[in-house]
Amino acid sequence: MSSHTLAASLVTAALPALEARFAAARDIITEAGRLARVRFGEIETLSVDVKFNGQDVATSADREVEALIRARVAAAFPEDGFLGEEDGLAAGDAPYVWVVDPIDGTSCFLHGVTTWCVSVALCSGGTTLFGLIYDPNADELFAALAGRGVTLNGRAISVDSRYDISTGLVGVGGNHKVPGAAIGGFITTLLDAGGMFMRNGSGALTLAHVSCGRLIAYQEQSINLWDCAAGLCLIREAGGWTSAFPEDPATTHRAPLLAGAPHVREPLEALLAASAPSS
Repeated sequence: MSSHTLAASLVTAALPALEARFAAARDIITEAGRLARVRFGEIETLSVDVKFNGQDVATSADREVEALIRARVAAAFPEDGFLGEEDGLAAGDAPYVWVVDPIDGTSCFLHGVTTWCVSVALCSGGTTLFGLIYDPNADELFAALAGRGVTLNGRAISVDSRYDISTGLVGVGGNHKVPGAAIGGFITTLLDAGGMFMRNGSGALTLAHVSCGRLIAYQEQSINLWDCAAGLCLIREAGGWTSAFPEDPATTHRAPLLAGAPHVREPLEALLAASAPSS
C-alpha cells in the first residue's frame, strides 16, 4: 500500500478527529507565522545557538515559535504527541504526533532573506495524515488532508504537467551533513542534461512550491522529517510522487528525498543514479 493510500484510509477511519485537528492546525500555523514575521523584523535582537555548525543554527525566534505551537496543541489535544525540531519528541497517549519545524530556513531568516516558512504536519501509523506550510512573507498557506486534496489559500492546486527536465526548475537541498561533492555531482549531472536547479534555503517551502507547480521536483540527499513531512503530504495530494521516506516521528534520523511531478520521475531517478559516486 502506498503512503498516500495508507494515509487516506487512516483519515477516513477517523475523519471527525482529524478534521478537528486540521482546522486547529490552520489557526495555529497562521498565529505562529505572524509571531515569526514579527521576530523577523527584530533579527538584530535575537539570540543564536550553533547546532551542527555556523550554517545550522537556532534562534530565540525558532524556540519561541515552537513553544507557541506546542502550547496550542497541548491545550487543544493534550493526548497527542509532539515532535519539534528544537525541543524534540514528547510522546502522547493518542496515535497522533504533530511534527513541526517552527522556522524552516533559519539561516535565511537570520540574514534577512524572506525564503523561510512554518511547517506543521500530523503523523500516525508511519505516514503523514495532513500537512500545512505557511509562508508569512507571501501570506501563502498550503494545506493538505490525505485523501481530501490540497489548497493554496483555499484554491485547489496540482503539480506541474507542462515542463520537463530541459524546461522546468528542480529544487535542490543541501547541508553540511552531506559531502559537497555528492551535492555538486547531482547538480552537475542535471546541468549536463540541460536542466536547471534552484535552492532557496528552505526545504519545506521548496516542497510547497513543487505542490503548486512552480517547480517540477525537489531533491535532497539528507533531510529530517520535520523539514519534509508536511511537504510530502502536499505533493501527494497534488498528484505528485515521493520517494519512500521514514515517516515515524519516533525515528528521527535523516534520509534522502526525491519528489515531484509524475512525468519527471524516471528521468530524475536516472540522473540521481548517474550522479552517485562510484564505489
